[in-house]
Amino acid sequence: MAFDIDMIKKVYGQMTERVDKAREVVGKPLTLSEKILYNHLWDGTASKAFQRGKDYVDFAPDRIACQDATAQMALLQFMQAGKEKVAVPTTVHCDHLIQAKVGATKDLQVALNNSNEVFNFLESVSNKYGIGFWKPGAGIIHQVVLENYAFPGGMMIGTDSHTVNAGGLGMVAIGVGGADAVDVMAGMPWELKFPKLIGVKLTGKLSGWTAPKDVILKVAGILTVKGGTGAIVEYFGPGATAMSCTGKGTICNMGAEIGATTSTFGYDESMERYLRATDRNDVADAANEIKDYLTADAEVYANPEQYFDQVIEINLDELMPHLNGPFTPDLATPVGTMTDKANENDWPLKVEWGLIGSCTNSSYEDLSRAASIAQQALDKGLKTKAEFGINPGSEQVRYTADRDGILNVFEKLDAKIFTNACGPCIGQWGRYEDPKNAPKNSIVHSFNRNFAKRADGNPNTHAFVASPEMVAAIAISGRLDFNPLTDKLINENGEEVMLDEPTGWELPSKGFAVEDAGFIAPEEDGSHVNVVVDPSSERLELLTPFTPIGDSITGAKLLIKAFGKCTTDHISMAGPWLRYRGHLDNISNNMLIGAVNAFNKQTNFVKNQLNGEYDAVPKVQREYKANGIFTVVVGDHNYGEGSSREHAAMEPRHLGVAAVIVKSFARIHETNLKKQGMLGLTFANENDYDLIQEDDTFNFLDLDQFAPGKPLTIEVVHADGSKDTIVANHTYNEGQIEWFKEGSALNLIKKQNA
Repeated sequence: MAFDIDMIKKVYGQMTERVDKAREVVGKPLTLSEKILYNHLWDGTASKAFQRGKDYVDFAPDRIACQDATAQMALLQFMQAGKEKVAVPTTVHCDHLIQAKVGATKDLQVALNNSNEVFNFLESVSNKYGIGFWKPGAGIIHQVVLENYAFPGGMMIGTDSHTVNAGGLGMVAIGVGGADAVDVMAGMPWELKFPKLIGVKLTGKLSGWTAPKDVILKVAGILTVKGGTGAIVEYFGPGATAMSCTGKGTICNMGAEIGATTSTFGYDESMERYLRATDRNDVADAANEIKDYLTADAEVYANPEQYFDQVIEINLDELMPHLNGPFTPDLATPVGTMTDKANENDWPLKVEWGLIGSCTNSSYEDLSRAASIAQQALDKGLKTKAEFGINPGSEQVRYTADRDGILNVFEKLDAKIFTNACGPCIGQWGRYEDPKNAPKNSIVHSFNRNFAKRADGNPNTHAFVASPEMVAAIAISGRLDFNPLTDKLINENGEEVMLDEPTGWELPSKGFAVEDAGFIAPEEDGSHVNVVVDPSSERLELLTPFTPIGDSITGAKLLIKAFGKCTTDHISMAGPWLRYRGHLDNISNNMLIGAVNAFNKQTNFVKNQLNGEYDAVPKVQREYKANGIFTVVVGDHNYGEGSSREHAAMEPRHLGVAAVIVKSFARIHETNLKKQGMLGLTFANENDYDLIQEDDTFNFLDLDQFAPGKPLTIEVVHADGSKDTIVANHTYNEGQIEWFKEGSALNLIKKQNA
């Protein structure tokens, strides 16, 4: 039986009436996304039609999921909210703090030794507040959610940008910062600007070497890393219904890489098969009773241009396998066209590692299809030219794949089977002792992100994203430009051989099996549980409420003008810094150390206006803070792209940054800045970015008149005494301006609860 089945039945029980009313109010047929959104309005039944991309709307999500790196700060915040129990079903998953290095058993034990304090904290907080806890080694949050909690037509939020993976089971699942999750845990509404809608029609059918991963790699090439911002991507068509549930999850998962709010698919037979295979017959039966409400109205998919803001059509019969990268997930290259492109750009053609797993591609189907290629290498006398690493998505997937001999195939090729955890995908990979001085090289992986230094800390690692089966083929060949559709390999006997098309199983023929899935249920009454944080801990630190910035910012110094791409990895790196995710002051020592200074093109080297010397960004910022001086950060387009990590907003707030002014924001990061009581602003004239000089001081002229829809005017004073006046736009509504005035959204929640 499913977790929280009564909650699911309640969602379904109200859906027909609410969707029918919404259709009447909107006055036209509804997409699946609209049905789910209108069914989850905080105020209940719809009374008005919301404007896409304009109206802020309060929603009531069904559940919350947190991974261990973000859960620490989220739960430290929730502990301040004054609540005895979470208001909606919530889970914590320990998947980020396990480094991949030697192999599953040893790596897990090292993590338990090194992070036991954090795991114990998370387990005790979960027990106290009614939160389900998944132990280290239980699996990757999004795979575990798909196997246990996701359900068609539901709405969930998660403190990880790849929460969107649950769209593979027909949810609207959205990545948020921890402060957003705290709102919902505390029984408050969750606010979101009503999304625009992008429809992707899939015709034809996947076959041969082309996989679901190639669909999203193609879409990323079309829309770029910011083309989906503010929109839900809804997939439909015969190519969508012919695809497996976990394949749909892969496509939704990487929707985070195009900036999409989330992605989803309509309920179909593949979802029903997956629900029943994962012991959720009760959910499948309930979904079947209202299945017409769990997909778009027929008119929508028949005439999509009338109902979506943008429509993309992809013929899966013609889609080629892709490799995306390096350094950005939207640089799409069809297999077979890589040689010239790599030579033109001086990308190393020799591949040193092939990595399969992450929340994007670690299902039973993914492993079985990759194993079919690995088995061919054994059968045809081929040795792998690159090293191989595998991260199963969950203990259930690992146990079942092991039972069915799939993992043994990889082991015969000397692959390292890592823990059921994120591992290299999030920088938790012990590849180098000194990554900063590591050589230039290429790797291929089935992950979702490939920013510089993302996987191994080496700025010279060129990482390329592909499907698991393509990763296996390239790892065997050892060449980035290997095309398994046409190219031959030389085996140990000197014979020319070709790899056959991959095969695999959508679901295990003998069913899933597991001895210990790794779940610990909370006590019914956790009021007696004590949550202890050692004051001398370097890993955990109780939070102190932020003080309001106020309505007068004058004499603020420029901290850094970031040049080019500045993701959350640049603002708050992962990798070794994950150990400090529960200690705000310690992790603030990584603030913006990866951002490129526009004035000298170096990282972590900015001018201290107090003494004219150059130093590390956090060190300079701490000096400004010690002297009571606010600072301003300036950035380029899509600032804060990438992970949902709110540390990228909390660190600048903690150290005294008052405002971030950029050409454009990634959605989650902009919200995170607002939640922490900061100013997240955009240049009204993008060219004003060029006016900002290294020794600038900022005076906010009309912050005392901060109001929705009213731009702010900022005087920029240069070192020679000359001045420029710039206009900065914002998207704050009245409620968000209250967050700013109170110092943070959490401060406002505490005030209201008191």
